Amino acid sequence: MIRDEINELLDALPDHELNVIYSRIELVHRKYMYNKKLEDKGVLVTELCEESEGMIQKWDNTFAKSISEEVKEAIYYSQYKWHMFSYEKQDCLTDDAARDAFNAENKNELYVMYQHTPFIQVFQNANKVIAGDFDSEQDIYIFDQVFTWTYVHTHESMCGPYFYKVK
Repeated sequence: MIRDEINELLDALPDHELNVIYSRIELVHRKYMYNKKLEDKGVLVTELCEESEGMIQKWDNTFAKSISEEVKEAIYYSQYKWHMFSYEKQDCLTDDAARDAFNAENKNELYVMYQHTPFIQVFQNANKVIAGDFDSEQDIYIFDQVFTWTYVHTHESMCGPYFYKVK
């Protein structure tokens, strides 16, 4: 059985290596639980490849269009797009108000992007998805199929979440 083999490997490691193993197992577990939660809600997840670059550009052009290039540079927008909210350069809802606004939106189909990955995921049949489903994720941007709103969950516990709706 695989558990016996894993235990045998673990038993051969010194204690200081076990911390490294634990952090990696914890990461795998967190990702598994995130995906399982979505699957249990009936969400179908697919990944876009070729279309992603254009969609990321459209996200920027839609949700950060009123922010100048100079301001973007000053707030390190290229490092984290959500800085436009944390530096208060874009009006938005925060904390529980952001969660409530996201939860109230129609979410049959969602787009999901992460700050440091070049691909966008499509969530279909996502009406049961709630803000809490993204609490284990970092620097994730969720938005509707027609780019009217975005919900952002950051890696910083004191920043966000944020919800912004185009007026």
